[in-house]
Amino acid sequence: MINKKLAYIFLILLCFSCKSNKEKQQSKTYTDVVSIAAMKDVMWKGELFSKIKLDTIKPKNGLYGLGPEAYLRGEIVINNGKTYVSRVLTDSTMAVNEIADAEAPFFVYANVNEWNAVKLPSSVTSIKDLETFIDSETKDKKRPFTFKLDGNISKATIHIQNLPKGTKVSSPKEAHQGQINYQLESEDVEIIGFFSTEHQGIFTHHDSFLHMHLISKDKTKWVI
Repeated sequence: MINKKLAYIFLILLCFSCKSNKEKQQSKTYTDVVSIAAMKDVMWKGELFSKIKLDTIKPKNGLYGLGPEAYLRGEIVINNGKTYVSRVLTDSTMAVNEIADAEAPFFVYANVNEWNAVKLPSSVTSIKDLETFIDSETKDKKRPFTFKLDGNISKATIHIQNLPKGTKVSSPKEAHQGQINYQLESEDVEIIGFFSTEHQGIFTHHDSFLHMHLISKDKTKWVI
């Protein structure tokens, strides 16, 4: 997949490196991506409350999605129809549970039932490189779309949103109060990602075309 350390991505995924399966996967049919509400309204307007209950999304077959938990108390990823929520337990431990009716203040999702495998060149050594590569390879494809990375990470620093109850938010700095960092080493993971050049502030940050969530293959650790 990617064989060198990756740069900082979306405030959370740091020092990421992979050592197997040099592949990127993207939707073969570039099925439609659905976005609910907007990241910027959470970060700047403090709209932390639920905008969608995830068990209302149909169909579940081939469903992939990501976003924060309502009130920024955790992180959510849907991986092939199953919804996982990660929450902070302590500074060194997290809980990851399958919660079908989890709720989110903004969310992005798509159904993908078939994937095309695409090898990443050895020159892709950072997340910015990955963004550039995906952009260049898909200029003639339907956008936005979802993609998946699959392999083993040698090292990653990750974190989970853990906003204290009752906190008011009016900026990204305030929104990230309480987040906890965790270290991963030699983990088999999947990364669910969404790519768009037109949704900055909606489901990607203002300076990125990517939004990605990582989940360990044993479904015990994950992060955006």
